[in-house]
Amino acid sequence: MSPHDRPTSPHLVHAATAPGTPDVTVTVIVHDDAARLPRAVDSLRRQSHRAIEIVISDDHSTDDTPRVARQLAAADDRITVLRLPENSGGCSAPRNRALDVARAPFLMFLDSDDELPPHAVETLLAAHRERPVDFVMGAVERVRVDTGRVSTWMPHLVAERRTVPGIEAEPRLLFEHLATSKMYRAEFLDRNRLRFPEGIHYEDQLFSAQAYCLAREFTVLTDTVYRWYIAPHAAAGTASISNQRHLLGNVRDRVHVGRLIDDFLRESGHAALRPEKDYKFLKHDFRMYAGDLPYRDHAWLAGFADLVNPYLATLAPAAYARLPRAERVVLQLVRDGRLAEARVAARGLGQGVAPRTVTAGPDGRLYWGDRVPATATGRRELDLDDQRVDAGPFPSALFRHEILDLRAAPGAAVDLVVRTHDPGLRLPVGPQAAALAVAPGGGRLEVPFRIDPVRPGVFEGRVRLDLAAAPLPLHGFPGVRHPVLVLAQRGLRNTGLLLAPLGFPPLRARVDYRHGLAPHLVTVEPEPRGAGRLQIRWDPVGLTARVTRPLAERVAPLLR
Repeated sequence: MSPHDRPTSPHLVHAATAPGTPDVTVTVIVHDDAARLPRAVDSLRRQSHRAIEIVISDDHSTDDTPRVARQLAAADDRITVLRLPENSGGCSAPRNRALDVARAPFLMFLDSDDELPPHAVETLLAAHRERPVDFVMGAVERVRVDTGRVSTWMPHLVAERRTVPGIEAEPRLLFEHLATSKMYRAEFLDRNRLRFPEGIHYEDQLFSAQAYCLAREFTVLTDTVYRWYIAPHAAAGTASISNQRHLLGNVRDRVHVGRLIDDFLRESGHAALRPEKDYKFLKHDFRMYAGDLPYRDHAWLAGFADLVNPYLATLAPAAYARLPRAERVVLQLVRDGRLAEARVAARGLGQGVAPRTVTAGPDGRLYWGDRVPATATGRRELDLDDQRVDAGPFPSALFRHEILDLRAAPGAAVDLVVRTHDPGLRLPVGPQAAALAVAPGGGRLEVPFRIDPVRPGVFEGRVRLDLAAAPLPLHGFPGVRHPVLVLAQRGLRNTGLLLAPLGFPPLRARVDYRHGLAPHLVTVEPEPRGAGRLQIRWDPVGLTARVTRPLAERVAPLLR
């Protein structure tokens, strides 16, 4: 079926009237997103390549989206608006309905809360015309809406321009599963009857796996072709699918799509890709949930284990072996039903945090936790020999520093009770010198204190942190810092993060600094995601916030 033979949707409410066939059709899917839809569409209207068709595919919105879409279409005759007769609950149906009416030989997809950079269409189309391939993909720019931080999605996969002769040549590209970062040849999709699976979430993962496997050749560009806005703390009702990890149904959908991909690989003759796909599931999909485990209650953890464990049992052992030890530990504890311990282990993911306890087996090897695992698989996965918790240079030794109690003290101070776990017995018996350090805005505050042994491998200490003593720059410091705990031994220093109680209410104080520095509102709180480190936030108030800081930001580039 050619692009010109696709059936016309009965729900077409406005059709483009521009003469001729456009070079590229870009589908914008939307549901109840009237506020952001104009930004997405404007990014298409501003494309340097003008011969495009814009299809707004509305998944039966109940807000002002239909009116906004009609206004956009009235302003540009390249725009077509579709409205689905009922809400499908996902991205697949609105994309598929748009594919039915798309007129161009090349196809792209855009979500209503994202944008295309100005030269995205031109860049991707030029690559297609330079070398006829099934699709062209480029880099994705991620923008945090809460902080403005910009990063590149999977940068190592788009670091070099190249044409790939089939996914077997670079199976690591399975990690780049976004459908929106690519421009597809319509003939390729039609020839393979490739459409988005309806009725499930994480449809991009299956669609992209199929596209990779069915493509004879595809080109990878280093150019940024998509701008993806990330709202990690969005309200539950407006959060994207990937930000709804607190729902067990979300877990179920990921596992279901994983099984569908496995079936496709087997049935299409690409079973050799299974270990690489399994590694991707462990490293990306499972890891997305693992970092949240400390914040889940036991009932949720039990449901999570029931959903993932049958699937984890089918994955290739070689995929597990490629993971860092900390990730393998969390996986195995979940598989063994040691769920409370999995929460503890998850706080160390990517942070270099020791377990609270280790146990020596009959062979002298150290295992995570308070027991020797009962199975050969458990012993292999929970073996900590490669982490050398009981050996190695002191600066890189693993400890675990946890705050047992945190209270407001007079002025802008907080009193902390800190427990240090030393499972490798690296610290000598007796009191140890320690310091609590934090460095806002280039300065550094370091408060010495002492930790005393309470039992072998466990120390405790008390320290008061006076935030009014923190050295801030004259123009103020709007930012966040995570205090660290410093241990000293024979002239060597070991620096480790400080884990906060996950549920304590934020402590706030206004700090009126001396020497002419304007006041700041200082908040002490647990980090809301990840390990849950102790977090301190400075917010300038008064003149610093309104005048001094903005002026310093304007002058600083001139002084470089």
